[in-house]
Amino acid sequence: MNSEPALLLSDITCTFVSRDNPGQRYTAVADTTLAVSSGEFVSVVGPTGCGKSTLLNIGAGLLEPSSGTVTVYGKKLDGINRQAGYMFQADALMPWKRAIDNVVAGLLFRGVDPAKARDRGLAWLARVGLTGFEDRYPHQLSGGMRKRVAMAQTLILDPDIILMDEPFSALDVQTRQLMENELLELWSEKRKAVLFITHDLDEAIALSDRVVVLSSGPATRPIGEFPIDLERPRDVTEIRGLPRFTELHARIWAVLRDEVLKGYVQHRNVPEE
Repeated sequence: MNSEPALLLSDITCTFVSRDNPGQRYTAVADTTLAVSSGEFVSVVGPTGCGKSTLLNIGAGLLEPSSGTVTVYGKKLDGINRQAGYMFQADALMPWKRAIDNVVAGLLFRGVDPAKARDRGLAWLARVGLTGFEDRYPHQLSGGMRKRVAMAQTLILDPDIILMDEPFSALDVQTRQLMENELLELWSEKRKAVLFITHDLDEAIALSDRVVVLSSGPATRPIGEFPIDLERPRDVTEIRGLPRFTELHARIWAVLRDEVLKGYVQHRNVPEE
């Protein structure tokens, strides 16, 4: 068994240069180290616009840091992280393809036999509760159903690392909790490494083994890490009523609150163009 972290971001700094004004620079992330062990579910929380998604894109190999290194199971990442599956905040479904075709697209790209890919796709649609909806197009599905298709599309590839960027943020509360429980059930089967970005502290605590708090931007960095010692398996609705959940929420919010206020003030003071 590989003792190296599944994903390690070491001393990451990411500075963006304005195309219109090369002298204008913005450092989104500074001197940040973040590790996710094999089988660990880690959530990252922080104020809006603090650089959470930037870190995720760096871990996916979609964005190259200005400095620092990214390693995957001890090997330096060069280009796209092909051991990771990425579930975006917005639906990454192809609107002209049916649900089954969206789910199996990655398998076909990898050269899997179409008949075998379809069988696996139907099995995954069944696992996410969409049997009978395989021929529906995205516009014929509810928001929750589209998220289920997106989850099947990501997990059917059996990635070693799962990267998720606020995947349930656009859903209503009831559907969101159903999806969170669905995710936990699927994750528990193989315990892959998960890096989960969210602005919802309740969600982070309910899902995770560890919660990392980022400072407000610019130059965001981790300012706190909190092990979540709630027993598994979990029901995200029931767990919110536990005294330990309340204790963890209060501890983490004590660190996060000031950063959220700083971020709010910063965004209020940004002049309109």
